[in-house]
Amino acid sequence: MKRHTISVLVNNHPGVLQRVAGLFGRRGFNIDSITVGQSEEPGLSRMIIVTSGDDKTLEQVQKQLNKLIDVIQIVELTAYPLVDRELSLIKVSAVSKVKPVILSIVEPFRASIVDLGLESLIIQVVGDQDKINSLIELLRPYGILELTRTGLTAMTRGEVVGDLLPNTTLTC
Repeated sequence: MKRHTISVLVNNHPGVLQRVAGLFGRRGFNIDSITVGQSEEPGLSRMIIVTSGDDKTLEQVQKQLNKLIDVIQIVELTAYPLVDRELSLIKVSAVSKVKPVILSIVEPFRASIVDLGLESLIIQVVGDQDKINSLIELLRPYGILELTRTGLTAMTRGEVVGDLLPNTTLTC
């Protein structure tokens, strides 16, 4: 199965996320990651969906998504050079004697300590999935107390804006 990163531009209305996610489920596609937020256009939100599946089924999902009234644009970002990032917060058990060791592990990842307690600390790391997974594995022996990840967000490199040409505006 192939991994797909899809950008879906939608009207920012209640229930849109549920309808989009429901289409994936009905087609047997698991959503590995989904992030949703305000886009560059007022009143529109951008969903970045990461899923795995064959090309034919994905094509059917895209056709069904295009039928939803609130869907403005669908772009498979994996067809373009892209930048993708994820943010993770990792709470690690850190009694005073291991804090310097943990700090030395965190530094090469350009991660930061966002909370420092007597027996724990919270690390914030931003990067691709491999970077975050590597840091998590290095911290695991010290005791990960809690872990959260935002899910992947992505954008095409350069002047390519999904399927839009530069200086093209969206109309709803």
